[in-house]
Amino acid sequence: MSIISHYINGTIVNATNARSQAVLNPATGAEVAQVALADQPLVDQAVAAANAAWPVWSETAPLRRARVMFKFKELLEQNQEKIAALITREHGKIFSDAMGEVTRGIEVVEFACGLPQLLKTQFSDNIGGGIDHWNIRQSLGVTVGITPFNFPFMVPMWMAPLAIACGNSFILKPSERDPSASLLIADLLQQAGLPDGVFNVVQGDKVAVDALLAHPDVAAISFVGSTPIAQYIHSEASRLGKRVQALGGAKNHLVVMPDANLDQAVDALMGAAYGSAGERCMAISVAVAVGEIADALVAKLKPRVQALKVGDGMAAQVEMGPVISAAHKAKIESMIASGVAQGAQLVVDGRGLQVAGHEQGFFIGGSLFDHVQEGMQIHREEIFGPVLCVVRVPDFSAALDLINRHEFGNGVSLFTADGNTAREFSRRVQVGMVGINVPIPVPMAWHSFGGWKRSLFGDMHAYGEEGIRFYTRYKSVMQRWPDSIVKGAEFTMPVAK
Repeated sequence: MSIISHYINGTIVNATNARSQAVLNPATGAEVAQVALADQPLVDQAVAAANAAWPVWSETAPLRRARVMFKFKELLEQNQEKIAALITREHGKIFSDAMGEVTRGIEVVEFACGLPQLLKTQFSDNIGGGIDHWNIRQSLGVTVGITPFNFPFMVPMWMAPLAIACGNSFILKPSERDPSASLLIADLLQQAGLPDGVFNVVQGDKVAVDALLAHPDVAAISFVGSTPIAQYIHSEASRLGKRVQALGGAKNHLVVMPDANLDQAVDALMGAAYGSAGERCMAISVAVAVGEIADALVAKLKPRVQALKVGDGMAAQVEMGPVISAAHKAKIESMIASGVAQGAQLVVDGRGLQVAGHEQGFFIGGSLFDHVQEGMQIHREEIFGPVLCVVRVPDFSAALDLINRHEFGNGVSLFTADGNTAREFSRRVQVGMVGINVPIPVPMAWHSFGGWKRSLFGDMHAYGEEGIRFYTRYKSVMQRWPDSIVKGAEFTMPVAK
């Protein structure tokens, strides 16, 4: 049984007498590896390596840092299938979906290749009295990324390439459920020419997270995960004076207007609700049916959900793989039971699914609820599984109010044929990422990702230009030379002359 360990200062570190836990293949339930769990001394070792590497790396020319990113991108493209296979083995999502995850991660690396342009700032010549004024953006130091199980490659790519390209050193704390991709990332960065210590991997659980939060040499922390943990990380890191962005949970709605193309809306809901077994922070978990379209929408969804092809993610023709663990499967099933108990109509029940040859796998079929009410647990809370809830509302205003009252504001979508409705929706909805006839509006790499309300703690969104701002510190510089300095002290407020 292999041990998935840590990567510190350019070397795999196998800590002695360390705690560990099993890494499982969700499709079979079988143990495929053990992952080491870091303690405080190992976290200290990683931070020390990152802190030692940062000064030289931060003074490396942005063009040279960008060239490392160019080579890294090339190596990622060469190893895309290998990375995707690791994701499918440890997460369970179907292979084509894993390939898509790798592609979206590579796009952020591609964006980071443009850092020499992105780090350009502003210069004002002779603002008065022979003074020139400009600004620069400088690196922060040791930065940390704490990433979730559902995107073991893409989410680290939201963080590490930008942090590194901006001149920081970086420590990745991946999910202990699917950690193998993190070490492949480390190996490819080393092959790309990244100096030792600039990128490090610390495997672990809450012990490692708390040690990273508390370490005085850590300057910034980025997190993606559930809202309770995001709130905890934001609170602790902020209290300790660190820069922090913490992306939390979601309850994403897709509004279907009466004038929408119903077939397109159903296709969108199937992919967005059941893709990756619903284990996406941008998954659509609530369909808001406006007016008389509700009956037709449910009638079209029901056979499609019943016909979902569920199985091993590496098998051909499979549309949905298992969920991440037996415990998570039990949680999803308990949420379905809650919906039934609170009076929602369970149109399709995905519980009790057995996949031939994979009886110990963590499989659950797609579930579909109708007549879900706003106060029900299945509408209030994030299920993070293949469960779609249909909420019926009388009109557009009721749909908008329903969404705006929810505590989460991550992603939302509207399907309509009317431009004015789309414009009003995009301006008035209190959600950070909006799709118009687009079911999963994940921003491209040169924009930025993040929600509103309890879906994001911190001021800046992930990647894109907001990511550049997060991983750099702004500095203003004013300069003049002796020949232009007027003799004598000035006791009034300086003004342009």
